[in-house]
Amino acid sequence: MRNVSLLVAIGVNAEGYREILGIVEGAKEDKASWLNFLKHLKDRGLTSPRLIISDACLGLVDAAAEVFPHARWQRCVVHWYRNAFAKSPRTKVAQVALMLKAIHASESRSAAEVTAQRVRATLDDMKLSKLGEWIAATVGETLTYHQFPAKHWRKIRTNNALERLLREIRRRTRVVGVFPDGESALNLAAARLRYMAGSAWSTRRYLNMKLIEEGTDVVA
Repeated sequence: MRNVSLLVAIGVNAEGYREILGIVEGAKEDKASWLNFLKHLKDRGLTSPRLIISDACLGLVDAAAEVFPHARWQRCVVHWYRNAFAKSPRTKVAQVALMLKAIHASESRSAAEVTAQRVRATLDDMKLSKLGEWIAATVGETLTYHQFPAKHWRKIRTNNALERLLREIRRRTRVVGVFPDGESALNLAAARLRYMAGSAWSTRRYLNMKLIEEGTDVVA
């Protein structure tokens, strides 16, 4: 018996609707798996994504930079928080959470960077200098969304839209428990994604792409 990882990608098309771009079996942290997957998507017509949102999976980040060098990368804010909490003493997690959320509540990138500097100084005073150093080194990866319209920030600074789909896949696969092979797990997950693609999930406009095209409401 072995664990199976599934790589999934969703996107927002030119009209602002969400689409499921693809799903394959692969290794989550393996660059080769992500490279093959992204090349597959590119061959199928995904040629010029403007923004890629993910956690800090090095295999994905490196592969995306190679296949789509002009796409910006947004590190998922929620995953970044979790990474920070893992580096924090348990008794300080709630306090750290408030400080980190203040960074992303800022009205502009410059304001967010100033807040991040204050957070680092506070962490130094709390004897959490290593956490402060990590935040200073990585916070910029979470602020890419500022290059897009402010009305979209809440939706593009995390990969929550994908996480909800993945939770649905996990819910279905747990019912089965053990699959005879990876292909069986992939087929079940793909069937669930096809069902979601035919639901209201893909028929509700997710982003106003006109704002992005016009570059309006952007607060740097």
